[in-house]
Amino acid sequence: MTQTPLVPLGPFAVSRQGYGAMGLSHAYGRADEAESFAVLDRAIEVGINFFDTADVYGQGHNETLLGRAVAGRRDRLVIASKFGNRLDRGQGGRQVDGRPEYVRQAVEASLKRLNIERIDLYYLHRLDPQTPVEDTVGALAELKRQGKIGAIGLSEVDAPTLRRAHAVHPIAALQSEYSLWTREVEAEILPTARELGIGFVAYSPLGRGFLAGAHPTEPTDRRHQHPRFQAEAVAENSQRRAVAEAVARRLGASLAQVSLAWVLSKNVVPIPGTRHVRHLDANWAANDLTLDPATLAELEAVFAPGSTAGARYPAGSTPVPGLAVA
Repeated sequence: MTQTPLVPLGPFAVSRQGYGAMGLSHAYGRADEAESFAVLDRAIEVGINFFDTADVYGQGHNETLLGRAVAGRRDRLVIASKFGNRLDRGQGGRQVDGRPEYVRQAVEASLKRLNIERIDLYYLHRLDPQTPVEDTVGALAELKRQGKIGAIGLSEVDAPTLRRAHAVHPIAALQSEYSLWTREVEAEILPTARELGIGFVAYSPLGRGFLAGAHPTEPTDRRHQHPRFQAEAVAENSQRRAVAEAVARRLGASLAQVSLAWVLSKNVVPIPGTRHVRHLDANWAANDLTLDPATLAELEAVFAPGSTAGARYPAGSTPVPGLAVA
């Protein structure tokens, strides 16, 4: 396997693929801790230097796990975390919090769990509708001046919000969902990020496993609540996926590798996550798969923006206003 070069992301040089650690603590059922450490070790071994977590993943467990895994190797890695999603135990739901005072509280807690002195890239996980983004970014800029974070990121914001935030302080990266079946960012959000020189990090580049041929099996898997994983939507979307499967057979690759190669062709940094070393190795091999223009066009014709059956989040939790189907 060819060693891939590093690519720019804000002030950092990161591996062509990063690693999204969420599934080791959150959302997709139980993970085995020994295998989690094996996956993280293997990720570093193959050349991944960009690791993504958040304080809400496993209510702090994910940051603690990642912190233990990178101990002694911290200076070789770019660590990203996110804040702003709070579990309101009294109300039984999630509360978004971007208040400056909470920014300061959240970063201290994350630094402690990660057991590091600086979070390289620190994202506002979701926009707080009650707090102007300018106020949140101002507080993040102060943390950067203090050396507690290295750069500021945003996640799942629209283009006008991205412009407003960037006017306060340069935004290093925008993290949003982007894959063959989630392409709505191409209309305005991704072009705006590129115009402003903001890096783009693609989460769920494998469509929460659907574009790798996976389906939820454990009862605690959060995908059971997602419209796209309901039977009717799965049946319709599987017809589109069949085209990507045919491409994979033609190229002698896996469905996941074709799906990732498409995302990589867009010059963004995907952060696929997995709980299995064999899947991590297969994902990493997508770096060596180049799709020709005809194949890209074939895939994009089937997965046209807005054509995927089912919303990507359950009702009431759409992260970006105006992108309800994305």
